Amino acid sequence: MVKRNGQNALQIHPLHVVDCTIIAQAFAELGWNKPLGQYMRYFEEQQAGKRNVHVAWYEQEFAGYLTVVWDSTYPPFRKEGIPEIVDLNVLPSFRRMGIATALLDDAEELISQRKDIAGIGVGMTADYGAALRMYAQRGYLPDGGGLYSHGQPVKFGEQVPVDDELVLYFKRELG
Repeated sequence: MVKRNGQNALQIHPLHVVDCTIIAQAFAELGWNKPLGQYMRYFEEQQAGKRNVHVAWYEQEFAGYLTVVWDSTYPPFRKEGIPEIVDLNVLPSFRRMGIATALLDDAEELISQRKDIAGIGVGMTADYGAALRMYAQRGYLPDGGGLYSHGQPVKFGEQVPVDDELVLYFKRELG
């Protein structure tokens, strides 16, 4: 936890329905396409046990979140029953404060109660550079499945768009 003056400045809790509007509004102010419907769907999936959402608040301000999907859409993870950490986001004004680390710590602890491996998919543009470094430092290694684009494996010589859907998957043994 991030601490300030001996107090816990950072609080992480499961997504509450009232959080959805606050989160969507925070990202709208940044011009990011993360609509209210996305968070309402996350809440419904959390209620159904398909996803857990960890929401970080720093001094009572929304700072970021991540989700754990228990049945990954990535075929190798799905086949092996590996939960996937999905959609880790920390608002720019709260970065480099240990919030992403705290969110990952909580998610990995939750996953470890069910499985000894966590998976994660990471975009391949420079925008994901800090995330890639952080995951490598935490011990995440490529799973060997190669690049995926829009949910499909990229074949040698194939041309695909370089966007947020160009992903390499990693996994880490927990415990």
